[in-house]
Amino acid sequence: MPWPVPRAYKLLIMCTEPDFSESRNAGGLVGMETNNSITPVSVAGSHFEIGTSLGAATGDAIRDRVFTTPEFAELKARWLNSTRLGQLEEAARSAYPEFVREIEGMAAGAELDFETLFLWNCRGDLRLPPDGAEAEGCTCVLQPAVGHDKPAIIAHNEDGAPEFLGHCFWVTVNPDDGPGFQSFMYPGMLPGHTFGMNAWGLAQTINNIRVHDLQIGVPRQIITRAVLACRELNDAVDILKRKDRASGFHHALGQAGLRRLVSVEAPASECYVKEIEVPSGHANHVIDPSFDTTRQTVTRSSMLRQAKVDTDLGIWTREEPEVILFDTETPVYRANDDGDDYAQTLATGVLHLYANGAEWTVHASPSERHTIRGRLNI
Repeated sequence: MPWPVPRAYKLLIMCTEPDFSESRNAGGLVGMETNNSITPVSVAGSHFEIGTSLGAATGDAIRDRVFTTPEFAELKARWLNSTRLGQLEEAARSAYPEFVREIEGMAAGAELDFETLFLWNCRGDLRLPPDGAEAEGCTCVLQPAVGHDKPAIIAHNEDGAPEFLGHCFWVTVNPDDGPGFQSFMYPGMLPGHTFGMNAWGLAQTINNIRVHDLQIGVPRQIITRAVLACRELNDAVDILKRKDRASGFHHALGQAGLRRLVSVEAPASECYVKEIEVPSGHANHVIDPSFDTTRQTVTRSSMLRQAKVDTDLGIWTREEPEVILFDTETPVYRANDDGDDYAQTLATGVLHLYANGAEWTVHASPSERHTIRGRLNI
């Protein structure tokens, strides 16, 4: 039986469009010059069909941009065909077989073998050497709604491997048996682990964390995809409280209509949920005092970005969140910053959550704003 999607669903998948007034490019929709093309892709059908279409659209980028990275080379050398990878697959199939089907379809569409692509989707669940080439990053800021007419806001810098700049995607996904959603997507990875929103008005942005508690369980890419299938924010939080997660992220979650925001630090071993009542920010390490004795890797870049965001949150009384996220001195916005965690800002997403809907904007860079815009009415 088809999933009972809301009336807003069609608006969600139809209203992504470029704003030509302030942007030099249209997210791949037109052939204008750009340093960071974000290619729009629309897919629909069963989970396998969705994966097949995503794989066909991203296959060249997977081969040219993923398989050539030092991180993937280390993953493949250490973990391909391993017992641990098989255990992660077993846990994923047991918990969320429908999303494993999406990876299977993606492998078919990209003409790649499943295990290699599943390995890539377990990148954060498998240990690399201490000096490994894992890409690190992302910064988000959250502002609660003020008064009856102002939106709650989640804004997010998506930081990833420099090789992916100009080779990522904005996907509109219409499953047969789940809510539609839109999301920024890396080549070969399930959508969900970056920033996006579903047809029920549930918004999610993700920051990487490196807590030393990896275990056999459901890979975190599967978890973030599962969140985008939720109808309510509380349902998403329940997923993040599962004890069988292999690793975890920091999740900024919001719900249009309610204008509710929560910050969730969710490594494999714990889950701390914070209701956002004052402007807040997060970089790439857990910061709640309950994690004071938790072993984690904290890079210098993450410490500096967290400190800068904490200092500048007061600016939000006068400015839009871009004034914080586009900082190039710390830098929060990372363009070849020569930091200690191998990352570059690939896009910036700003999600406004109103009582009657939501609006979102994707910036390709500070000089290429409003590359993609969307609207959801509820």
